[in-house]
Amino acid sequence: MAVSPLCASATLPNNLQPCKNFLPSHTAPIIFHAKYLLSSPKPNTTTTSTHIILSPNKLFDLADSWKWRTQVSFFTGFLTKGRNAESLKEELYAAIAPLDRGAEATPEDQQLVEQIARKLEAVNEVKEPLKSNLLNGKWELLYTTSQSVLQTQRPKYLRPNGKIYQAINVDTLRAQNMETWPFFNQVTANLVPLNSRRVAVKFDFFRIAGLIPIKSPGSGRGQLEITYLDEELRVSRGDKGNLFILKMVDPSYRVPL
Repeated sequence: MAVSPLCASATLPNNLQPCKNFLPSHTAPIIFHAKYLLSSPKPNTTTTSTHIILSPNKLFDLADSWKWRTQVSFFTGFLTKGRNAESLKEELYAAIAPLDRGAEATPEDQQLVEQIARKLEAVNEVKEPLKSNLLNGKWELLYTTSQSVLQTQRPKYLRPNGKIYQAINVDTLRAQNMETWPFFNQVTANLVPLNSRRVAVKFDFFRIAGLIPIKSPGSGRGQLEITYLDEELRVSRGDKGNLFILKMVDPSYRVPL
């Protein structure tokens, strides 16, 4: 069958802006010693103790200039990171759209998708995805490099042609892979956390055509790492190096126990 293990490693039976409110409205000028504002004196030069008087407005201008020169504004960094993630997601969607989940990807296509995915992983804000409710629900597979899912060695009519889903529930540590047309195969699994973003996957039951249950052999296992997560997109990697890109379709979905 063509349902992949979650990470495709198991064998399946036959996938400072300062705030002026901190200062009173009639603030006295603030005096700085010049030797603290200017560069160090040259050797053998006598340092004169000159006073520089700064009005409150001038002080704020100075602080604002320092903020931009050092580029340490927290809010600017936060907003830039968010914009970067959204821009990278749009770039990723455009790159994978014509690739039929990866089945039509050339080595050059795969390399491009890999590069974008790595950039997205670098701006991931959910550092402990296994503790996040964003992981819960049913995800649709958009792209993968896993041959056990793509089945490109088979004639196209013998491959899964409908949508492929993967569901995860972190509270019960259960997962499920689901094919649609034409085979409707499924597999369920228990998840064993290895750290806050990686799990061991132990498959328990396969369902042929969604109806016939078959107990999984002991070899049905693998690993899965969540490398990017937000409310609509997930990037995962399997223990064989395969890349999985999925979008959220139903956050309320529950995996059978």
